[in-house]
Amino acid sequence: MFISPFVASPVPVIRRLLTLAELKPGEIFYDLGAGDGGPIIIAAKEFGARCVGIELRTDLAKRAMMRVRELGLEDRVKVINDDIFNVPINDADVVYLYLTTSANEKVRPKLEAELKAGARVVSHDYKIEGWTPVKVEKFCENPRLGFPSHTLYLYRR
Repeated sequence: MFISPFVASPVPVIRRLLTLAELKPGEIFYDLGAGDGGPIIIAAKEFGARCVGIELRTDLAKRAMMRVRELGLEDRVKVINDDIFNVPINDADVVYLYLTTSANEKVRPKLEAELKAGARVVSHDYKIEGWTPVKVEKFCENPRLGFPSHTLYLYRR
């Protein structure tokens, strides 16, 4: 078990990562370390995905569940308050990561063991050591100001 600090991905970054992953309606989307639910909510509302957010911290999982209920997305979004290593992800089409490089390293064996061929993994700012990304993109959240800049990684199993 590990706990990464909670820092929310900005909405433009989430949208760009989901677009890079080519997330389609009806696909199954997992956010490992779901925080307050931003990516799972956007994936369900804007991309039509069926979503699962896994969050270890009870306070964040409750906040994510409350947001899902307020938006009426319970039929498409599930939040699981548990350690990501306890929850199978073998049905995932797309997995979203905003963890640290060391946390990605710990999660990598789970991804390798459980993800089906063709599943996509997107990571915000942190690469997965030992994997070769299909695409790496520098993304500027506010092009007018030129910052902040984010590095987006797309992997395919």
